[in-house]
Amino acid sequence: MMMSFFDQFTSPFYLGVPLIAIAIALPWVLYPTPSSRWINNRLTTIQGWFINRFTNQLLLPLNTGGHKWAMLLASLMIFMITINMLGLLPYTFTPTTQLSLNMGFAVPLWLATVIIGMRNQPTIALGHLLPEGTPILLIPVLIIIETISLFIRPLALGVRLTANLTAGHLLIQLIATAVFVLMPMMPAMAILTATVLFLLTLLEVAVAMIQAYVFVLLLSLYLQENV
Repeated sequence: MMMSFFDQFTSPFYLGVPLIAIAIALPWVLYPTPSSRWINNRLTTIQGWFINRFTNQLLLPLNTGGHKWAMLLASLMIFMITINMLGLLPYTFTPTTQLSLNMGFAVPLWLATVIIGMRNQPTIALGHLLPEGTPILLIPVLIIIETISLFIRPLALGVRLTANLTAGHLLIQLIATAVFVLMPMMPAMAILTATVLFLLTLLEVAVAMIQAYVFVLLLSLYLQENV
């Protein structure tokens, strides 16, 4: 029974073909295409307003050099929000519950920020490994610690997103199973449990949006250190 709870996190196959590619490509089909008209429909207007507000908030702590990443970070944010939200629908698969996919996003983007820092300002980038005023005896230890913390950043990005979404999906499935089990025996308790399930679903909607925002926000902070 416990194994069946984790079956929802396995990539589905159809005729031997993994469907995770379709799950990743589907969000791009759902976005409304901007038109050249001055007056757009409400959905396109809301989409443009959201992208502008998010981009302004994201680029607020960045200097001019980091503004080149605006389109990439905004696209990644919208893409992750859409995938996370679609994963809350019944009989769907959430690609962002796969650690391999999240690491595929985290490692190249983190590595790009490090390479930019090493290329543009190598002295400042390497200076982050050794805080100013460190005692001589602690210099080797702190360099090792800071280096390890630097390489843990992409792992933390991927694991944080995977763990939060996986835990939420497991809780929803566990409570939904409890509702079905309690319904014939204890209807009142089942209704109470269903209310908890509804509130948890609303919480997971917020978590799906917040985790995507946190992922992109941390990337922008790493970028700020290197531009």
